Amino acid sequence: MIVHSTGGLVAREWISGYYGDDVARCPARRLIMLAPANFGSRLASFGKSMVGRLVKGWDNWFHTGTEMLNALELASPYQWRLAEQDLFVPNGRASAPTIYAGDGIQAFVIVGTHPYASLLRQIVNEDGADGTVRACAANLNARGVTIDFAADETQPTFAPWKTRHKAQIPLAVLPDRTHGSIVDPDRNDIKSPDTYEKRLGELILQALDCAGADDYAALADDWAAITAETAALASSEAARDELLGKGSDPKWFHQYLQVNVRVIDDHGADVGDYFLEFSGPEEERGDSSSLYFHTEVLEDVHVNQRNSAYRCLYVDHTDLVGHYYDAIRGKVAHALFMSLSAAPPGGNVSYFGNYRTGAKGIVPLHFEDEKKSGTAAERRINWLQPNTTHFATLIIPRTPADKVFRMKKG
Repeated sequence: MIVHSTGGLVAREWISGYYGDDVARCPARRLIMLAPANFGSRLASFGKSMVGRLVKGWDNWFHTGTEMLNALELASPYQWRLAEQDLFVPNGRASAPTIYAGDGIQAFVIVGTHPYASLLRQIVNEDGADGTVRACAANLNARGVTIDFAADETQPTFAPWKTRHKAQIPLAVLPDRTHGSIVDPDRNDIKSPDTYEKRLGELILQALDCAGADDYAALADDWAAITAETAALASSEAARDELLGKGSDPKWFHQYLQVNVRVIDDHGADVGDYFLEFSGPEEERGDSSSLYFHTEVLEDVHVNQRNSAYRCLYVDHTDLVGHYYDAIRGKVAHALFMSLSAAPPGGNVSYFGNYRTGAKGIVPLHFEDEKKSGTAAERRINWLQPNTTHFATLIIPRTPADKVFRMKKG
């Protein structure tokens, strides 16, 4: 099965919904995804706007598929549900059937990172994307974590989610393909050497010829090398000029990541009015490192239009590891920390002990040396990875005022 764009969500829903408990019954044994919007697209919000209705809905009485656009919107609850259905082990369960594997349904992802060239479409371009889908939103190798401030806000717990698939799902990021040209190996909107123009077709054939678990693992490694080759273009103007001609922007080939955040209270209710802040170690909070992260590394924050508890943070991983840590002054641990505060939902209820300052504890998310820095526990929670979508459920304590009536056990 070969799918494109929204077809990735449709195929995953069909496979996991009908065959998730017994993948051996599924008639599709390979799922080749070309620029799939697995974890949303920035254009979905545009499509729901009046301008989007005029552009896309002129020939169909302005019906632009609202429910599909809701599912495609960044950080949509639907994407969370589908990821829990086919990628992650549901909360409270020790295990769940593996759906995508070398000896099961073999999934493959191929996506471009070249923006649209036409003047009309340039308005929707975004660094790290193919004009429509971000590379990190296409990658199926998602990660998840629950960060719980409720028991002790000074030391929140960090519990990574278990994934169903054990093997890496092959991902290839190509520098010369847009969302339109990714569907046709013989078409390329960007003039590039023959070796690159033929690469898309070669990758599709490799996926179709993949024989088993060993081939699948080897293919994942080979495609990872191609993705690294694309990322290397960001630091070589000569290589970019040779491949794409003069005028390409190095940020097109930066590696980005998404963090899909959902905040709930310790009763399970969504919290829609909250603020996340990122900084260096606690003694450095508020300094130039925090300013640099929020202005240069954090590229975009999207609040889901249907539920503001869900948000998508778009982070430039290349800038994070290449420049952010240079902004941290002094001999302190080179790390990225997150703090959280939330507005009270009413006069008699608040979050945390002091809602103005938020949680007393901060959460380490990333260390400069992604493999060696920090303690063993710190290495385990160093989970921000390039070209990856991360899901984070944040649980915060809901605290009633002293004057509120409380029930106590006798």
